[in-house]
Amino acid sequence: MAEHVTGEGRIAATFAAAAAERRAALVIYLTTGWPSPEATLRLVPALEEAGADLVELGVPFSDPIADGPIIQRASYRALQQSVTPRRCVELVAQLRAGGVRLPLILMGYYNPILAWGVRECVGACREAGVDGLIVPDLPPEEAGELWGATRGHGLALVPLVAPNTPQARLARIAERARGFLYLVSRPGTTGLRDRLPEGLADYVARARRASRLPLALGFGISNPAQAREAARLADGIVIGSAIVERAAQGPDAVAGFVRELRAAVAREG
Repeated sequence: MAEHVTGEGRIAATFAAAAAERRAALVIYLTTGWPSPEATLRLVPALEEAGADLVELGVPFSDPIADGPIIQRASYRALQQSVTPRRCVELVAQLRAGGVRLPLILMGYYNPILAWGVRECVGACREAGVDGLIVPDLPPEEAGELWGATRGHGLALVPLVAPNTPQARLARIAERARGFLYLVSRPGTTGLRDRLPEGLADYVARARRASRLPLALGFGISNPAQAREAARLADGIVIGSAIVERAAQGPDAVAGFVRELRAAVAREG
């Protein structure tokens, strides 16, 4: 790319713009390469046009321990089509070349990053136009090399915390977080849920005491009603499985759902 705003800067500006519009930022997860690599190149622009603020592009992996059955199946199908981490980065470069400007964050597991080479992987991400990384299976105690590499290239390294994360540990994680803090709404994997768990307000309040970064709430938010409820608490909401489920139906189906979600996250008053 000839011009590149740093990932941290692009993400910060996006959350600030959403807050100025009195709404939560809409963070959309999509498995890269599902239902095909070509579909990813059509789906992401459709998400941007429909009102998504940030897009997480899931990197397919053979053992996605944080993901529920919908994303697991999508990841498996993408792997069958040779969607490797390098291919994911290439697709980001194609999306940027095609005019996509919203923040793009790669969400994947640590083994492929390690196999590629941490600094080489982060450098390729930076060159392609990736704004940040989310690595759900990398504990903060082992994240030093990746943290240093992302900081060196201006990319955000977004950590996940859970409702049962002790306050002292939450504070340590938040200290090194960049971009935003990803609040997992419940223990377990991603997936569709009938309702949000109890105690979210206290959980979000604990996270606010630990971090000045925007807080994004995800895992199990499946419909506009749940998005509206979560948007009253957090600065952003993350929708994954419900989007991946609709991706096979094409850009129009995904865009229509995102428009419903975008309307739901507006704050009243």
